[in-house]
Amino acid sequence: MSTTQDPQPGESKTERAALSERQAEVLRVVVSSWIGQAAPVGSETVAQLLPVPWSSATIRGTLAELAELGLVTKPHASAGRMPTEAGLRFFVSRLLGPRRLAREEMRDLAAEVEGGDPHGLRRAASRLLSERTRQLGFVLAAPLAELEIARVSLVRLSTSRVLAVLVTREGTTLRRVVAEEGRGDQAELDRMAASLSDSLAGGTLADARARLAAESRSLRDRADRLRARAFRLALEALAAPDDEADVVIATRLAVLDQPEFQDPERLRDLFRAIEARDRLIAVVDQILDPKGVTVRLGDELPDPAFRHCALVAAPYGASGTVGALGVIGPSRMDYARVIPLVGYLSELMTERFSA
Repeated sequence: MSTTQDPQPGESKTERAALSERQAEVLRVVVSSWIGQAAPVGSETVAQLLPVPWSSATIRGTLAELAELGLVTKPHASAGRMPTEAGLRFFVSRLLGPRRLAREEMRDLAAEVEGGDPHGLRRAASRLLSERTRQLGFVLAAPLAELEIARVSLVRLSTSRVLAVLVTREGTTLRRVVAEEGRGDQAELDRMAASLSDSLAGGTLADARARLAAESRSLRDRADRLRARAFRLALEALAAPDDEADVVIATRLAVLDQPEFQDPERLRDLFRAIEARDRLIAVVDQILDPKGVTVRLGDELPDPAFRHCALVAAPYGASGTVGALGVIGPSRMDYARVIPLVGYLSELMTERFSA
């Protein structure tokens, strides 16, 4: 009996190879031991960890077969075996199987990601990802221009200034002070805000700009003075918002524990890429699967700074429109632990932002 399943998009011929039960069991032990010990594993150790009593000769032969398939390798002649990138990909795609967190941990996570403002929720999720995986957890928020508007408020601050407040469906608030002469007109501003909310609710901020600009040009009649004034105020409030996606990384300390990041140059490259927020956002945008958890290793990641890493990510929010979260770390990552954690926190964040 072999372990081959239907081919996945982007898989190589090696990754689609059929493994016997014996080959699959030995590969599973090699990967699991390497993840736990950060060191190549010898045939004697494999024999001790296998659930069946195969001879040393059988195990050595199986390791040789896996090496021919490109799934394991020796870092040097006298060392044991360790998985290649293709071996890790095969393990994640074919041997790991679906995993779920224990109910008690799910309750703990739900209690940690509860209430608060959107940034606070993202910071809590990022911290939990880092603390519970000992890797680098991150949470991305979509650019404001892509978020849906829920309501609009207009508040008179002085005889020359009005505060325009736009609240998105995920709870983000955009505030802009607009120059606007007036006195004793708060009731009129409230009517204008109600009209804007009716017109713009459900659309994105980008949609709102385009619609406001088009309709403002068509409002020439003095009978539409109130609506024209409302559109002008809203356009000014939306003229130059901060459209950058928000990247929340609560702590970087956990990843420093990983032996792969004892190389200062490799660590600097990774941190530079993370600090240049657009690079991390571009990588996640390219690999993210809107339907669930994505795992990418090494050369599957489009930015060279991430080539020695693995990235596990998932979207959150209605239809994945609010943002994404995940974990970055070495390819020697505990995928059985990381994948269900990322998946569950994605579900939690979706619930919180849909409430």
